[in-house]
Amino acid sequence: MALQAKLAQIVTDPNLSVKQKSNFLALEAEASLPYLEISEAVDAAMSNGIICDMFEGHAPFKPRYVLPNYAKYLKQGSQYLELTPAQDLDEALNALTIIYHHVPSVTGIPVFLGHLDTLLLPYMDGVDEAALYRKLKLFWIMLDRTLPDAFMHVNIGPTDNIVCRTILKIDAELKQIAPNLTFMYDPKVTPEDLLKVATSNICECSKPHIANYPIHRDTFDKAGFGIVSCYNSLPLAGGANTLVRLNLKEVALKANSIDDFFAETLPHYSQLTYELINARAGFLHEKSNFFDSFLVKEQLIDESRFAPMFGIYGMAEAVNILLGTPEPSESDSGKPSKQYGHSALANELGHKISAALDKIVKATQVKYGYKGRALLHAQGGISLDKQVTPGVRVPYGTEPDPISHIQALAKHHQYYTSGISDILTIDETVKANPDAMYQLCKGALSLGFREFTANVASNDLVRVTGYMIKLSDIATFKEQGSRTNTTWLGEEAAKNTGILNRTPRVASHEQSPRYSN
Repeated sequence: MALQAKLAQIVTDPNLSVKQKSNFLALEAEASLPYLEISEAVDAAMSNGIICDMFEGHAPFKPRYVLPNYAKYLKQGSQYLELTPAQDLDEALNALTIIYHHVPSVTGIPVFLGHLDTLLLPYMDGVDEAALYRKLKLFWIMLDRTLPDAFMHVNIGPTDNIVCRTILKIDAELKQIAPNLTFMYDPKVTPEDLLKVATSNICECSKPHIANYPIHRDTFDKAGFGIVSCYNSLPLAGGANTLVRLNLKEVALKANSIDDFFAETLPHYSQLTYELINARAGFLHEKSNFFDSFLVKEQLIDESRFAPMFGIYGMAEAVNILLGTPEPSESDSGKPSKQYGHSALANELGHKISAALDKIVKATQVKYGYKGRALLHAQGGISLDKQVTPGVRVPYGTEPDPISHIQALAKHHQYYTSGISDILTIDETVKANPDAMYQLCKGALSLGFREFTANVASNDLVRVTGYMIKLSDIATFKEQGSRTNTTWLGEEAAKNTGILNRTPRVASHEQSPRYSN
């Protein structure tokens, strides 16, 4: 009866569109299935908030993230979709529009739209700059209106080309929440003036992410990779079969000491995380029949290139708990804080935890993984998280100046091969000095950041955990809903997780006399 009441509530909700109602009804149907067979220990860890399955469904029938080889698709066409190979730009854009509606993900919307500039460059014969701008602008609007989900993601760069520059121009003009966008930067390939365009775009619309292309490239094989959803780096022509995350805050609360955390508690709960990973991936690969789909038969994806993501969050709270400083003390007033993100001792303990997780993940074999392994991931949080910080980020409202912030987190990035990101919130004064954003980005990448991401405090378009929302949509959501699927997640995150409490920092604040010594 409780299920029927919930279904009735969905179908009568005045603020949901018909499509959104259908999506929520489908989620309830998935949740009504019996859960996969797991041990009592895993069940208890999930019930106690130590391990989380990211609400992927009780019996997963689709991978979490799928990254088709769209270049192969455009070149060969599709028997299943009754399409011949694309011959020009119009046919390429049309073919992509069609296949996007057949690429699944945990959200039901494709999270990877491809390396779009690389995909379209072979079809540019006879297309001038004005025509390209007109066609791509219509394409960009179409994506936002027909697939209104902020986890949908386009990659561009690292080469300098007309498609890349046109996309950056259009994205800054339209300021849409979808698609999300990552610009790949390679210091040996990318001209500095193009990077400046990308960082200036951040000042305008908080997009794109800037990815450290050489680091990502060297993580994967020659078949390539893509960055999808928020900021998740995964094998091209593959993806993530599942994402299970471990709450380091709760693990730390179970430990008797720092030594006990590393020797017993972290390994124990990591083992339980792997048990859930294997159960979920096993069902998908062996029982769901997903890998009999046309995407596999037409060699657009390869089952062997899917990997589970071993996610973690709550690093900040774990470190502070282990050091006995869960809250700032009054003695910290006017002095450097002893907490994570501020104290060298706390930051070093965090780096040690990341190194320990990296060792566990590299040593643990899985049946369905990338080269037999899961991929470590600093998970960006979900809207239900309360009093726990995403990934390895500094808690909202306690952020140091931008340079100290970057320096505190840089050593973590080497370990999180399937994605890690912080979100620097920069004061609106940076719009008068966009070169400061450029310099901040360059510094972060030079220190080993895999991904540079920033919000500008005065922008309507902001990042939550990596996906985008408009603050104006949040303000009206309760009264009129939203055509965008992810607005409700942003509204819930604003209420539960304190994303709007991020402290705007002046990008050049560290140059003031207070920070010069």
